[in-house]
Amino acid sequence: MNLVESLEKSLQPNPNIPPLQPGDQVRVHQKIIEGDRERIQVFQGTVIRLRKGGANASFTVRRIASNNIGVERTYLLHSPRIEKVEVLRRSKVRRAQLYYFRNLRGKSARLRERLPTNKAKAKADASVESAPSES
Repeated sequence: MNLVESLEKSLQPNPNIPPLQPGDQVRVHQKIIEGDRERIQVFQGTVIRLRKGGANASFTVRRIASNNIGVERTYLLHSPRIEKVEVLRRSKVRRAQLYYFRNLRGKSARLRERLPTNKAKAKADASVESAPSES
């Protein structure tokens, strides 16, 4: 067994990263080290790509910064530097990689929100009913 295979077996996924899909609007909290100080930097955008591949698994997030300049950042899924990832909304897309998104601006860059499936909706309704009501 070589070094890469042993590394992949010992690699643990980051528990702070929920399951992601292309089209998800996310907020990524990343730990930044500057000299001897540490801070959290937040990057919010749309997931345009997911790469599977064991230790090299990654996802790319794109947002439009000031002056309509697109900024993309690629994060490793197993990185301990990622503090947490919040999924703000899930969108319905028909592609695995949303590279066409790079050419869109404004209203044309909107994605249709994915509605919850019947199972997910039933589960959410059941959790609301089982919660104790405040009187």
